[in-house]
Amino acid sequence: MISLVCTVYNEGRTVRDLLDSILTQTLPPDEIVIVDGGSTDDTVAHIRMYETRLPLRVIVQPGANISQGRNRAIAEARGDIIAVTDAGVSLLPTWLEDITRPLREDPDSAVVSGFFVAAPWNAFEMALGAATLPDLSEIDPQTFLPSSRSIAFRKSAWQAAGGYPEWLDYCEDLIFDFELRKRYGYFAWSPTAVVEFRPRRSLREFFWQYFRYARGDGKADLWRHRHAIRYGVYLVALPALAGLGYKQNRAFWLLGAFGFLAYIKRPYARLMRAWERPLPGGIPLYFFEKTLTVGLIPIIRVVGDVAKMLGYPVGLWWRWRHRREIPPHATDRDMR
Repeated sequence: MISLVCTVYNEGRTVRDLLDSILTQTLPPDEIVIVDGGSTDDTVAHIRMYETRLPLRVIVQPGANISQGRNRAIAEARGDIIAVTDAGVSLLPTWLEDITRPLREDPDSAVVSGFFVAAPWNAFEMALGAATLPDLSEIDPQTFLPSSRSIAFRKSAWQAAGGYPEWLDYCEDLIFDFELRKRYGYFAWSPTAVVEFRPRRSLREFFWQYFRYARGDGKADLWRHRHAIRYGVYLVALPALAGLGYKQNRAFWLLGAFGFLAYIKRPYARLMRAWERPLPGGIPLYFFEKTLTVGLIPIIRVVGDVAKMLGYPVGLWWRWRHRREIPPHATDRDMR
């Protein structure tokens, strides 16, 4: 039996896209369990409109964070195979069939990684997707840690891992992945199990998204070296290069410029591939919009870095204040 679960909160404008995509699945789920965290909009009303068309149960748990909601949905699910996705996405028609195939065909398989891609509606969203999301060609299945937008596992694996960490509101799926990997090794990889989602619609939304991600990193004690490098570049290396270039040699300015170009090289490669795909409705991207996306890439990268540098210490401060309340979690030191 296959159970599809997700959590929602104030997703009235997007939840029907998810439910419509579930209706098109080539392998329909045996049940769908959705936990609503106490939405104040019309999310639940939209979901209930599908109760006669889908094997759907909606549970309202006001105040539940995403980990609590997922754990509640999985605990309530009757299936031995759990497929997890998220609000604000659309599932490709073969998603459920593809992401559960290793679990259905191999009794020794415990976890399956799926993939996710941006589905932009305009030039800004296209640039944002290129600046922040890896292409499929960049993925190493041996090291890839799936987002809970697109993952499947046995219910017994969820139990063995202790569920999603309910003390975390962001980066919870990474901690869950680490616990699964500790117990089961490498995950099965299903690159055709793809979900699409619309990127944030403005720089402001993107800034707060990455601020919260970095705050979650601090709370969970993740990616210490990455954050240290970022602080070193922005607070030490760049001021030093600027000072040397101003006082001594303009070549230092060129060195900084080449370093930044190397930093944004991969996003530009993704962007050129994204140009080949039309926007919704088959609308092509015209020259002016392509030019706009080129200029947006460095802005997005810098805004994201600033958001992370501001959010990470907030998470660390939270972690220090709640250090006695945080349960131990076995995260590989190298992954931090």
